[in-house]
Amino acid sequence: MRAPQDCRNMAELRTEIDALDGRIIELLARRVAYIDRAAELKPAEGLPARIDSRVEEVVQRVRSRAETEGFDPVLAERIWRQLIDWSIAREEQTLGR
Repeated sequence: MRAPQDCRNMAELRTEIDALDGRIIELLARRVAYIDRAAELKPAEGLPARIDSRVEEVVQRVRSRAETEGFDPVLAERIWRQLIDWSIAREEQTLGR
C-alpha cells in the first residue's frame, strides 16, 4: 500500500482506495462468519441475539479506536450501530429456526 502523500495523481490514489475497499469487504465478510458462529453458539449458552451491554461495549471500543486512528468517532458509531443491527437481525433469523 502506498501512503496517500505518495500518490502522484488521481489514478494512483483511486487504485489505492479501490484496494482498501476490497480489504474492507474481506474483513466485513470475515466478521459475518463470526456472527454466524455466534448464532450457532448462543443457544447452548442461553444467550439472545441482542445483548445490550455487549452492543454498547462494542460501540465504545469502536469509538475509542476511531479516535486513536484519527477517524470521526461519531461516523464510526453510526456505521457500527447499523452493522450491529444487521448482525443481530441475521442472528435472529438463525436462532428462530
